[in-house]
Amino acid sequence: MTGSLRNKLIAAAGGGAMLIASLFLGGQDGVEGRKYEAYKDVAGVWTVCDGHTGRDIVRVKKYTDRECDQLLWKDLQPAKRTVDNLVKVPLGEYQRASLYSFVFNVGSDAFSKSTLLRKLNKGDHDGACEEMRRWVYAGGMKWKGLQNRREMERSMCLAESKNDL
Repeated sequence: MTGSLRNKLIAAAGGGAMLIASLFLGGQDGVEGRKYEAYKDVAGVWTVCDGHTGRDIVRVKKYTDRECDQLLWKDLQPAKRTVDNLVKVPLGEYQRASLYSFVFNVGSDAFSKSTLLRKLNKGDHDGACEEMRRWVYAGGMKWKGLQNRREMERSMCLAESKNDL
């Protein structure tokens, strides 16, 4: 995690898990790596901004920061609903934000069936956070970028306060 990203996440403390997750994922410092023009990701899916996918992508358009921010906020809503509905144990802001980021990336269906969720709801918080390290494959291949992302999500998942980042 870059120092700049860490500082943004610390500053977001108290602003809620959605703000923390959007800062973690979006913008130039975010883990998604903001791209203003459409590209195919490692799995061959058309993507733009901070991991936005879908039929609404205009492949020849250059997106603005404002458009990317709006897409990210909209795209995070299903991940938020999934986490908020399926997690039955109390979570801190950073823990919840790490799960929003994780679900944003792996999908609600995969999360709902995961060992990570089962461990979390059984009260094994540390074991659940460790499960993130297993989710490093895309298109059947292990990716260093996903390993790095999962380490950052894991660290945030284990954080009890901004001092733990």
